[in-house]
Order: sequence, then C-alpha cells, then structure tokens
Amino acid sequence: MRMVEVLTGIIIASFLLQIAIPGYTEALIFSPAKALTEPWRFVTSIFLHGGVGHIFFNLFALIMFGGIVENRIGSKEFLKLFFVAGIGGSILYYLSIVMGIVPPLPALGASGAIYGVMAAAAVFFPDLRVFVFFIPMLMRDALILWVVLEFFGVFNAASGIASAAHLGGIAVGYLYAKMFKKKELSNWWSYYGQ
Repeated sequence: MRMVEVLTGIIIASFLLQIAIPGYTEALIFSPAKALTEPWRFVTSIFLHGGVGHIFFNLFALIMFGGIVENRIGSKEFLKLFFVAGIGGSILYYLSIVMGIVPPLPALGASGAIYGVMAAAAVFFPDLRVFVFFIPMLMRDALILWVVLEFFGVFNAASGIASAAHLGGIAVGYLYAKMFKKKELSNWWSYYGQ
C-alpha cells in the first residue's frame, strides 16, 4: 500500500475519532500553552481537522500532489517529508506566537505537511500545469503565489488560518526536495563519474 493511502486512512480515522470521542481533539491539538511541556502535540495536531471542508481540501491536495511526489522519491522518503514538513509547520507557527506576530490560539490540521509536499512537487515538477483558483499556471509559479498569500496571511489573525504553519511546511518541503535532488545528483555522479 502506498504511503499517501496510509496517511489518508489515518487522517480519516482520526477525524472520525474526533467526532466520536469527547476530549480527543483537546488531548492532541497543538496548544501553544502546552507546546514545551507536551511536545508530541507538534505531531499529533497534524492528524486533526476542524471540519469536513478542512479535511476534504487537505486530503484532496495530499492525494493530488502526494502521489506524484511519492512516485518520485519513494514511500520511505515521502513519509519523512510529510512528517518533517508538518513538524516544521508547527514549529514556525509556535515561533510566530512567541514573537507576538499571531495570538496564542490552538492549531490543527495537516496543511503544513501538505504544503511541504506541494513545495516538493514544485521542485521536482516545476513545469507541471496546475489550476489555482481556476487559473492555469506552472507549479513553480503556483508555489511563489502560495508563499506570497501565506506570508500576508500570517499578519491576518482574524482569518483563523495558521498561515505560519503553511509557510513552515513550504520552507521545509522545498529544502527537503532540493537536498534530495542534490543527493541524487551526487550518487549519480559517484556511480557514473568514475
């Protein structure tokens, strides 16, 4: 089974548990006040969602972009990418609270991890044509647009969106993909360059 399918199943199962078990969300959500004493929340919050629309759009993006990225780097590397981007998103969100940029509100969702996957897709497939707000554009241009929108979103506390987490995911996903490509090139050169 592919990792995209496994993660999709875990996210759906967790969402059903959120609905079925009182206190489940509160026990696992990213809570800024508990971030340092309960650090697992940097990870567990990735598997929680705030509603049907939230989970639908996250899973749509995960399936759309995750499949091609997993095909490119393999399941093991894809799982690493998903987790480091998600944790990176949680960390940047927390830092934005510590710096006083955003209010100390709880956060949840796989968006940071998924933005990391989308950033990796832009590195691996920059000429891939995608639709953003029904406008066709190249993946590399879409990534630039997402960065700009999320950057300004960080300063809009009323939006209810953890844009800093999205930016953190993008940064980690982009760097991860760049390092992966560099490692591939180095391995290729050491194999064929002798």
